[in-house]
Amino acid sequence: MAPRRRERSLTFRGVLSGGGLDRRSFAEGAVSNGFPFRLVILGALLGVSALSAEESRQQTLDGKFQAAVADYNAGKLSAAASQLEQLAQSAPRSFEVQELLGLVYASQSQNSKAVEHLQAAARLKPDSATARTNLAAALSHSGKSELAGDQFRKALELAPGDYHANHNLGEFYAHSGKLAEARPLLEKAQKIDPSSYDKGYDLAQADSLTGRLSDGRQVVEGLLKQKDTGELHELLGQIEEKDGKFLEAAKQFEIAAHMDPSEETLFAWGSEYLLHRTYEPAIDIFQPASQRYPNSTRLLMGLGMALYSRGKYDEAIKALIAASDLDPADPRCYRFLSPAYNLSSSPSDEVVLRFRRYAELQPENAMAQYYYAMSLSKGNRPQEASPDFHVVESLLLKSIALDGRFAEAHFQLGNLYADQHDYAKSFPEYVRATQLDPSLPDAHYRLGQYYVHVGRKDLAQEEFGAYRRLRAKFLAELDKEGAEVQQFVYSANGEPSTKP
Repeated sequence: MAPRRRERSLTFRGVLSGGGLDRRSFAEGAVSNGFPFRLVILGALLGVSALSAEESRQQTLDGKFQAAVADYNAGKLSAAASQLEQLAQSAPRSFEVQELLGLVYASQSQNSKAVEHLQAAARLKPDSATARTNLAAALSHSGKSELAGDQFRKALELAPGDYHANHNLGEFYAHSGKLAEARPLLEKAQKIDPSSYDKGYDLAQADSLTGRLSDGRQVVEGLLKQKDTGELHELLGQIEEKDGKFLEAAKQFEIAAHMDPSEETLFAWGSEYLLHRTYEPAIDIFQPASQRYPNSTRLLMGLGMALYSRGKYDEAIKALIAASDLDPADPRCYRFLSPAYNLSSSPSDEVVLRFRRYAELQPENAMAQYYYAMSLSKGNRPQEASPDFHVVESLLLKSIALDGRFAEAHFQLGNLYADQHDYAKSFPEYVRATQLDPSLPDAHYRLGQYYVHVGRKDLAQEEFGAYRRLRAKFLAELDKEGAEVQQFVYSANGEPSTKP
């Protein structure tokens, strides 16, 4: 069963999501002792002159390494890479040099080079859990998920009681969609360090995604005592919504939106009312939110859907046109723009231009051609002699060619012919429409009219009877639109936020 509410995109916060890798191995060990990569332990067995020469060499190398560390920490990645490449030639078996060079390249998103040097570091210290973690993260960023998983698991084998090893593998499973495997690892990490806000958030989110709503609620409420944040209230709102507590969910989304009025929190708040068909509050939220974030497609679409569902078609059209201009190829916008335009008070060239643009952008999309045809047909049906008639006919025929099971396109093509009194052409289109979708009431009605015209009153009565039985379909259509609103909210949740 599909979830009752959209899940926001995963925001687990370890080495995968942040892009940065774990610096502990060199930061806590090699760098802190002041001599980061002693290649040889020199002692009394060496002569004084040899010792002096080696010490001088080591001091030079150490100085260069420390300079590379300073450049890395200061964000001077190119300078750090240049220093470290030279050091790698002088000390190719230095774990610290290979690791830091891998980290530098990872920070520059040069993933193949990062993997090369982090693999070298892992070979030099195969028992280092941190080295395995860094390599795993680099492999993951390179799209080598299977190899990344192997390294995360090896890191956990090396350090089974380590907070980071447990959390990182849990995070990896979460990003891979394996939430059942992720949850116990995130829980263990949370138990190792219960004061960690980020890891507690990850655990609560995993609980929400896996349906452990009571556990997730408990974790969030505990975190709120440590740190009251908008994202925690938003996550709690998601949990309450999944638990069927609409009023409590709306309250939490409102708190989150007031604490952090970002595009995401405002959309979550407004869409909660939209999902439950409480349209006026949804409009009151989406309207100022879309003014605050005028480049947010999903806020404008949410506003357009709420206005459409409230019967404010002309206002809905304005919002949906604005949304379509921000993302002309997004099909969700046109799904509501088409019926809103059909029910609006008057024809609009602006709307027709948007549907034309969409049809041109999506020449292989049957719905795009259909929407354009319907926009041209608004008001009076085009006469056969008019250019619009042939354009509409061509668009409907193309739509049918792209999707042979498109019942509505057959029905509208039948209407186009019937309006010209060309019943020889309209009849087979109505028959095909009812074959493809027997629940189309208007197609049965039109067939009934045809049978009256040809004197088959018995068949006409059958079709009119079917029409009367199917009139209740408008209730199902309301449910269908509600499902489409849900689908929009779920999908829109995964979109990145835009800046004001």
